[in-house]
Amino acid sequence: MVTILDTTKDAAKRVRHPEKAHRPDTEIKRKPEWIRVKAPTSQGYKDTRKIVKENNLVTVCEEAGCPNIGECWDKKHATFMIMGEICTRACAFCNVITGRPNALDAEEPANVARAVAEMGLNHVVITSVDRDDLEDGGAQHFVDVIRAIRAATPATTIEILTPDFLRKPGALEKVVAARPDVFNHNLETVPSNYLTVRPGARYFHSIRLLQRVKELDPTMFTKSGIMVGLGETRNEVLQLMDDLRVADVDFLTIGQYLQPTRKHHEVKDFVTPDQFKSYETTAYSKGFLMVSASPLTRSSHHAGDDFARLRAAREAKLAALAG
Repeated sequence: MVTILDTTKDAAKRVRHPEKAHRPDTEIKRKPEWIRVKAPTSQGYKDTRKIVKENNLVTVCEEAGCPNIGECWDKKHATFMIMGEICTRACAFCNVITGRPNALDAEEPANVARAVAEMGLNHVVITSVDRDDLEDGGAQHFVDVIRAIRAATPATTIEILTPDFLRKPGALEKVVAARPDVFNHNLETVPSNYLTVRPGARYFHSIRLLQRVKELDPTMFTKSGIMVGLGETRNEVLQLMDDLRVADVDFLTIGQYLQPTRKHHEVKDFVTPDQFKSYETTAYSKGFLMVSASPLTRSSHHAGDDFARLRAAREAKLAALAG
């Protein structure tokens, strides 16, 4: 699945970012007991996989090697990754293929909407690869998918996890106008790590993106997430929390980084469950409506249940202010 191991005839087309392709091997550390999960084998998992394949869809659950895939797919929860499976960037933490993407699939919005209906999803998460090759970064495709889901299953709430739309004027505005219920854009890590972990992105651009969503639609929930274990300090994480609160972000997720292959960024340390609990407590004290912080936390893990809790938290906050 990783570009550097690809020996097909399209390999030359896809290995376009030498910073990941030529990274030296780094030892993959043994996971502690609190991170290990069982391989997926349930019938629910098999049923979900069948729906995904029959509709010719890509999921981030598979492409990113998410450790929660067995649990989520057993419950018929899946995060759809639109606009193909080839990304134009080469983040050192990510297991998605890097290279020159294929053309957009005009049938994908309808296929996603059909899968959402077949799976009976009350809440769906839509993410994508980075598409720096497109004039709008894929913004219109996000809009088309949102509209298709709304038409097929109007009661389904929609959460999107977008790229940063760097140097794509008007792209963000287009997506926000489609009115997803939750707008998520992950910072991924603290700013000191960006050059080595997320070299194609800009930390303060991502902060500004999230802030701009609230300016365009103050009622829209915003969300962001980071991985820990990449060499960040506690104080850097706390400063990142403050930056997100300045941008009025509602929901923060914090999870453990897990190294996909020897060619990816190494795990510097495994953060303990007690440390995650401390981050969660601190984040709530800074004013986030919702915080999910644990070794296996991922952006879309338990997203439906979390959305219900997020709405309840806002209603409680408004009621307290009114009282």
